[in-house]
Amino acid sequence: MQYKITPPSHIEDTIQLPASKSISNRALIIHALAGGNIMPENLSTCDDTAVITRAFKDNPYVIDIMAAGTAMRFMTAYLSVTEGEHVLTGTERMKQRPIKILVDALRFLGADIQYMGEEGFPPLLIKGKKLKGGSVEVAGDVSSQYVSALLMIGPTLEKGLELKLLGNVISRPYIDLTLNLMHEYGADAEWTDVDTITIRPKRYEERSYTIENDWTAAGYWYAILTLLDDRKSCIRFPGLKNGSRQGDSAVKYIFSLLGVKTNFADKEMEELTDVTIVRKPRMLPRLEYDFKNQPDLAQTMIALCPIMNIPFKFMGLSSLKLKETDRIEAMKTEMAKLAMYCTTRTIRKLHGMANVAKWQTR
Repeated sequence: MQYKITPPSHIEDTIQLPASKSISNRALIIHALAGGNIMPENLSTCDDTAVITRAFKDNPYVIDIMAAGTAMRFMTAYLSVTEGEHVLTGTERMKQRPIKILVDALRFLGADIQYMGEEGFPPLLIKGKKLKGGSVEVAGDVSSQYVSALLMIGPTLEKGLELKLLGNVISRPYIDLTLNLMHEYGADAEWTDVDTITIRPKRYEERSYTIENDWTAAGYWYAILTLLDDRKSCIRFPGLKNGSRQGDSAVKYIFSLLGVKTNFADKEMEELTDVTIVRKPRMLPRLEYDFKNQPDLAQTMIALCPIMNIPFKFMGLSSLKLKETDRIEAMKTEMAKLAMYCTTRTIRKLHGMANVAKWQTR
């Protein structure tokens, strides 16, 4: 079967974006730690959020989070401080995704976690209990979800938590997103040094909370508008914030380099409002960008730039190799079908590694 796709010459519409998965998953964990009575509104419908919601509702002995990496990290920490015994497992691919850094940190804080298969990987047997807390060090150049998982349980620990991040901290906006949401629920948490976060023991406060929509999903519509040679086209997104803590809200800055302007109906930084994007054609001779803080936007840009005839060099892609699949290899494979070929290399830095991608057409 063949499909013929004809692009529009003009767009003027309002797009209802999905709710932010990143905020939804954090809000669910904090909501549960706060008492679990007032459910956050406008939750994401993605798999990660669905498996967390189902786990809280059914509370089964075996919690299967399938391929949801965020759920695996966040639930590991949550179950460690929640009374009861559970097995946390997932798909075969999930059983190949490392979790040792998080488990080691939780064990250091007193958690009772055992590996049921290969050391350092799910499935996990977790016996939840009250933890004393204290000071712990973790690598900052791996998934920020390890950091966020530890931060969210910090207020429940008897002595609170002092978390020191070693090396180069990647995806810092996601850490700040977690801290901001913790503040919304009354936590006493702050950066006390350039590499240290301190959380005092203080119970979360239950409250109503509405999830912001997803800036990552908006990125695809930014790309569509970029491809249109029409200055009268515009796309509106309700439910976003001018001062969003979502790391991928940087999409508005990245696409401004390609001639897409972002306008907010309400300039108040913390209020949900309508966002309108318009096309103001501009052609860059070359684009270089470090995606260490917005890795999920890289694939959109990798697909877009060759079509726009813009040579590029993208850095900070190392975390893409540890997703539900190796996203770098997946992009290389699929783009090659369109006669666009990638060269990638790994740069070894003082604190960790960063993958760099360059593309060319043949």
